[in-house]
Amino acid sequence: MKSAVTTVVTSADAAGRFPSASDLEAVKGSFDRAAARMEAAEKLASGIDKVTADAVDAVYQKGSYDQANKDKCARDIHHYLRLINYCLVTGGTGPLDEWGIAGMREVIRAQLLPTAAYIEAFAHIRDRVCIPRDMSPQAAAEFKALLDYLINALS
Repeated sequence: MKSAVTTVVTSADAAGRFPSASDLEAVKGSFDRAAARMEAAEKLASGIDKVTADAVDAVYQKGSYDQANKDKCARDIHHYLRLINYCLVTGGTGPLDEWGIAGMREVIRAQLLPTAAYIEAFAHIRDRVCIPRDMSPQAAAEFKALLDYLINALS
């Protein structure tokens, strides 16, 4: 699974060298942000059902999407949020890259689900994070960065 550490080691190995000082600084930066990522992961895990329901309701209340797809959309958003949780724990985008982005985009399209609804839901989640009610500024930044990464990948 791709994390800050595995990315640096894989890159250095592919170049036939030891990790450089800048490589090690990147790993150190990831470690320095670990507490914020763990906080975000804990907050997300404790409220994932509510976060999912709130986002899906916000998107489907507008009436722009077929209500018949609402349950599938909720299932998928929950799945993506779980992958974001894994990313927060690992400190990299590996879980999203390996299990979420490549395959799920095709599944969404094959089932004729509106990708725009997913993007709107993740943007809603990102925009609704409240500091300090939900989490600290650092934890929110880590969480929002992964939501932005996912939104960009699905766009």
